[in-house]
Amino acid sequence: MESTATTARNEPQTDFIYCCGAATEVLKFGPTHLNHGHKVLFLIIPGNPGVVGFYRTFMQTLHSSFEGQHPVWAVSHAGHCVPPDTMDMIEDASSVAEADVFGLNGQIEHKLAFLRKLVPMEISLVLLGHSIGCYIILEMMRRDPELKVSKAVMLFPTIERMAQSPQGRVMTPVLCHMRYLAYLPVFLLSLLPESFKTALVRLVFGRIRSLDAGIVAPTVGLLSGDCAANAMYMGGQEMRRVLERDNLTIERNLKKVSSCFIMAPRTTGAPCSITTTSNRTSPAETSDSAKRASATPSSWTRRDKLPGWSLSGCEDMNVK
Repeated sequence: MESTATTARNEPQTDFIYCCGAATEVLKFGPTHLNHGHKVLFLIIPGNPGVVGFYRTFMQTLHSSFEGQHPVWAVSHAGHCVPPDTMDMIEDASSVAEADVFGLNGQIEHKLAFLRKLVPMEISLVLLGHSIGCYIILEMMRRDPELKVSKAVMLFPTIERMAQSPQGRVMTPVLCHMRYLAYLPVFLLSLLPESFKTALVRLVFGRIRSLDAGIVAPTVGLLSGDCAANAMYMGGQEMRRVLERDNLTIERNLKKVSSCFIMAPRTTGAPCSITTTSNRTSPAETSDSAKRASATPSSWTRRDKLPGWSLSGCEDMNVK
């Protein structure tokens, strides 16, 4: 009986909602509705593409490590999901276009709107960002200083000079100047049968020995067309707008974010964010790396301690 209850508690729930007028997927481990009795929420802000299914194994590990005491949620980026047949991707086209919800700024406001809509103000937040999700978290904290953030955990952060990274130099012209050409192969892939797309994804990820099989379905969903197009649109804005690191916000929130920068396995001696940007991970590598990173999260809910991860490679972060 106890085993059955534990299994049920560890089973996630997926909800689809409209937030800022755009389809949004929310993956939840633990309570699916928050009330005044909940003290802490772990919330994952994804990278790009912002598909929550990539983080399922990580979330399950994190939720289990606290024996199910705290809810663990992940919120997709607006438009980075395949909504059910009963939903359109956009609820109100005019408002989505006016707010540029699928752009970088719109995605930041989307996360703040999500918190206002579904999370009671008195709940402490442990925000876990991956890649561009770290930049989004810093912007959320800057725009809403009253946000009740207990910890901000940065997983492979990309928070500055994205276009100057080795991969950024390649992707910037593609995403900023040739984006519409890139839509064509994505559109053609979207026409393929699901079974063929699944086999193709498995073939591409076959070189990864520690492949998390759970990322195959989310990756196939990403090939639906709209999701990939929205991800590329957001990526183009990242290259143009993620320039200087926001030292002021980091300094103001240093007790929350210090020592929470997890570095990529191989470093090049480049500044922190350049290193992590140039080692930007695939969905499969994201799942595997994040799963390992969740092995020691016990201090994330304590105000007096922070995870003891190394700041190796971050010597240029001149904040006290």
